Amino acid sequence: MMKSDPIPARLAALKSMSVPQLKSEWQTIFATSAPNNSRAFLESRLAYRIQELTYGGPDRETRRMLDLLADEVSGTLTRKSQIADPRNPVVGTRLIREWNGVEHTITVLRDGFEWQGRPYKSLSAIARAITGTRWNGYRFFGLRERKRGND
Repeated sequence: MMKSDPIPARLAALKSMSVPQLKSEWQTIFATSAPNNSRAFLESRLAYRIQELTYGGPDRETRRMLDLLADEVSGTLTRKSQIADPRNPVVGTRLIREWNGVEHTITVLRDGFEWQGRPYKSLSAIARAITGTRWNGYRFFGLRERKRGND
């Protein structure tokens, strides 16, 4: 495959390459050995990188958002800010929910929630602790995403 080929032609050429050819292309583009033998992985990552090199990658804000999402998924919050969910009430708000005759008060914090003196990252974790079953935390506490349009 030639670097001067139009991008659609370069992407189409990936489909007809053998795995060894894909690995060779990987070596050319990334200057490292290919990480595995998965044809689908090699094709998709090479296609992305070819386009990224030509058209540019994600902007700074998108990369930041992806990093924050990765932190939340992995459960390691290494950055100071979190992704703001539009359903979250203002910091300091108290949510009150009665469950099986017991009233539970949750306080909204800047970086999560507090219930019974313990910090939680999500309302779902609190709802699970209260009920013993999995719940969507926003639904359990009666918080719905605002509807767009005719508010």
